[in-house]
Amino acid sequence: MKSLRTIALKEAQNRISPEVHAPSPKISEFFGSNVFDKKKMRDFLSKEVYEKLISTIGQGELINQDDANQIASAMKTWAMAKGATHYTHWFQPLTGSTAEKHDSFFEPSGDGAIEKFAGSALVQQEPDASSFPNGGIRNTFEARGYTAWDPSSPAFIMESKAGKTLCIPTVFISYTGESLDYKAPLLKALAAMDKAAVDVCQYFDKSITKVTASLGIEQEYFLVDLALFNARPDLVMTGRTLFGHMSAKGQQLEDHYFGSIPERVFAYMVDFENEALKLGIPLKTRHNEVAPSQFECAPIYEEINLAIDHNQLLMDLMEKVARRHNFKVLLHEKPYAGINGSGKHNNWSLITDTGKNLLAPGKTPKNNLMFLAFFVNTIKAVHEHADLLRASITSVSNDHRLGANEAPPAIISIFLGQQLDEILDEIEHSRISKKIKEDNGLWLGIPKIPQITLDNTDRNRTSPFAFTGNKFELRAVGSTANSSAPMTVLNAIVADQLVKFKADVDKLIKKGDKKDLALLTVIKKYIKESKDIRFEGNGYSQEWADEAAKRGLSNIKTTPKALDAYITDKTTELFTKTNIFSKRELHARHEILLESFFRKLQIEARVMGDVANSQILPAAISYQNTLIENAKGLKELGLSAEAIATPLAIISKLSEHIGIVKTNIDAMLEERKKTNAIEDSRDKAIGYDEKVKVYFDTIRYHTDKLEQIVDDSVWPLPKFRELLFLK
Repeated sequence: MKSLRTIALKEAQNRISPEVHAPSPKISEFFGSNVFDKKKMRDFLSKEVYEKLISTIGQGELINQDDANQIASAMKTWAMAKGATHYTHWFQPLTGSTAEKHDSFFEPSGDGAIEKFAGSALVQQEPDASSFPNGGIRNTFEARGYTAWDPSSPAFIMESKAGKTLCIPTVFISYTGESLDYKAPLLKALAAMDKAAVDVCQYFDKSITKVTASLGIEQEYFLVDLALFNARPDLVMTGRTLFGHMSAKGQQLEDHYFGSIPERVFAYMVDFENEALKLGIPLKTRHNEVAPSQFECAPIYEEINLAIDHNQLLMDLMEKVARRHNFKVLLHEKPYAGINGSGKHNNWSLITDTGKNLLAPGKTPKNNLMFLAFFVNTIKAVHEHADLLRASITSVSNDHRLGANEAPPAIISIFLGQQLDEILDEIEHSRISKKIKEDNGLWLGIPKIPQITLDNTDRNRTSPFAFTGNKFELRAVGSTANSSAPMTVLNAIVADQLVKFKADVDKLIKKGDKKDLALLTVIKKYIKESKDIRFEGNGYSQEWADEAAKRGLSNIKTTPKALDAYITDKTTELFTKTNIFSKRELHARHEILLESFFRKLQIEARVMGDVANSQILPAAISYQNTLIENAKGLKELGLSAEAIATPLAIISKLSEHIGIVKTNIDAMLEERKKTNAIEDSRDKAIGYDEKVKVYFDTIRYHTDKLEQIVDDSVWPLPKFRELLFLK
C-alpha cells in the first residue's frame, strides 16, 4: 500500500500549470475594473451626491439617508452590470482574518421579485458580535453588533467561479459602541495624526490643511505543493512544520534570492497579480526571497487605511488563486525551522495635501527644519513607547521569527544611517544662535542636511525600525499580521508626540523666543532625550543585547509578557485621551491576544502529540522490527558479533530516540492538562509558553534524528527537501 507521502510526491511531480490570461495586454486598461472608484462614482452618481461623497471621504462629513439611498442604488446598478448577485459588509474582526456575510439583492415583491439595495443596508449590517473575539465585552447571549460603512475605502467586487459579490469595507463595533475590529481604532489614530501633524505644519506652511499617513506593505510568503501540504498534518493544522530535519541544501548558497522565478510559480504570480490589479491593488514588484520556495510581492504606496485593506484582501486572494495552481500559500512567520522566516515590512511616511512628504529632507533650510521636526518627533515617540510598539507586532508565530535569519530582534531600536545619525549628533552638541537669520540659504545652528536618497542611505536588516531615505520601515511586523495593529500604535504615538511638541514650542514662543529658535531648541532637547533608541550596528549581536540593557531598553522575547504594554497606565492615558481605545477596549484586546496565543500553542501541542504517536513512532518501530528480524537472521546464519553490530547499534539508537520522544510527549500532555486548568488568561499563556512549549524542541530534535535513521520509503511525512524545492 502506497503511503500518503508517496502519493503526494507523485502528484507534485506531475503538475501542469493552468493557462493564465490577462484581461488586457495593458495593465492600465483593467486596473481597478472591479472597484467602485471615483471615476465610477462620477459616472453613476448625480454631481451633487458625488461631491458630497468625495467630501465625506476627504473630510469625514456625514451622509444623509437620501444620499445614502442614491449611493446604494448606484453601487447596485454598477455591481449587477458586472454580474454581482449579492453584497456583503467586508470587515476585519480580531480573528486576524477578514469576515463577510452575504445577502442577496433579490427580494420577493408581490407576485414577482425585484433587486433592491437600500441606503440603510449600505451603511449598516448586524453580524453576531458574541461569536467573534471580544475579550468579554459581549456575552454569548448578547449577540448584537454592527458593521458600519467606511466610505474612505472603495467598494469592490470579489469574483469566483460560482458568482460575484459586492464587498463594502466596514468597521465592526459592539451594540454598546466598543471596537471589535482592527479598522475602527486605525481610523481614529489616523484622525489624531492628521490633526496633530497639520497643527505642526502650520509653523512652516499655512496652506497645509490635511496630512495623510501613507503605507507600502511588502508581503513575504512561501509556496508548497498542495498535495505535499495535505500530507503534513502539522502544516494543515498550524501553518508550520512542527517536525522536519533540515535539507542538506537550504539557503546557504544564496542562489534563490532574486533568482529566476520558477515557471510554475511565475504562472501563479501573474494570475494573482491580475486578480489583485482588477481590485485596484497596485502591485509593482515580485521576486524570489532568500529561502527556497520563499517569495515577495510589494505594491506602490497608498493611503494607509486603503493600503491595509488591500493587504488583507491580497492575502485572501493569494490563498484563493493558489488553489487553481495546486499550491498552498504559507503566510506563517516561520513555516520551516533553520531558514528565513517571512515578514511584512511596513514602509510609513506622512504626506500633506500640498504633495509634500514630511519625512523627505528638503533643499532649503525651511524644509530641513520642517523635516527635522517630524523626523525627530517620530524618533522620540518610538523611544517613549518602545514597549507598546513591541506589543503591537507580537504573536505566537512572530516569536519564532524575531531575532532569527534577517528578522529584527525583540529589542526596539531605530536605524538612521551614518549620515543622519551624525547630523543629529551635530545638532545635539551645537550651540544654537539666539540671532537666527538666513545666511546663504542656511540658518545658523542648523547643519546642512543633504537630500537623502535610497542610494546614499544604507539599510540595516537587523533594525526593527529603520529610516530608508524618505520613510520609516517597520521591519518587525510578521507576515500573517494585520498591519492595522502596529500602524494604529505608530500613528497614535507620533500624533501624541507632535501634540507635546507643539505645546513645548508654543511655551517658548510665549516666553518671547522667535518661532524658529523655539522649534530648534525643542528639537535639540528631543534628540538628546531619545538618543538611547538609536542604534547603527548589528542587532543580532550579544554586544547589542548587553548595550541595550545598559541603555534601559527592553528585551521582551515572548508574547505574553510583551502584551502587558497594552494595559499600562501610560498606554491607557495615551489611547483614552484621543478616544482611540477606552480602558475597557484595551483590556479586552489584551485578553483576546493572550487567548489567541495559548490556544495556538494548545493546537500545536495536540498536533505534535497526535502526529508523533500515530505516524512517526509507528514508522520508527516498524523499521526497528525490520532490523530486529535482520539481526536475528544474521545471528542464525552464524555470523560474528562484529557482523551483527551495525543493525544492533541502529536498533539501540532507534530505541533511545523512540523512548525520549514518547516520554516527552507524555510529560507534555500532563503539563498541558495542568495549564488548561489555569483560569487567568495571562497566567495560562505564560504557562503554555514556559511549561508546555519547552517540550517542543526536545520532541522535535529526537523525531528529526529518527527521520535521519528510518528507511526513507517508510517515513510518513514529506521531508524538507521535498517541500522546499518546487518543480
